[in-house]
Amino acid sequence: MTTTLLKPSAILPEGLCIQQVNNLTLFKFTNKLGDRLQELLDKKKADTLTAEESLELETIGELDNIFSYINAVMAAQAHEPS
Repeated sequence: MTTTLLKPSAILPEGLCIQQVNNLTLFKFTNKLGDRLQELLDKKKADTLTAEESLELETIGELDNIFSYINAVMAAQAHEPS
């Protein structure tokens, strides 16, 4: 049996929220996805992560990288002189 990586877009509907912080609009994980990420990280640390959970963790990590990049670009643009 082969398992495949989930597409990050598959978890966007329930995993994404947009939050206003000062003058920035930022992409954040919902509490539900944040809790799931922490659960998976705890299982990884305890070395009890299944292959399927490992792929899920990788998918959430990729989405986190995307959000971090977008948020950093938006923050940098907000601080540029007009």
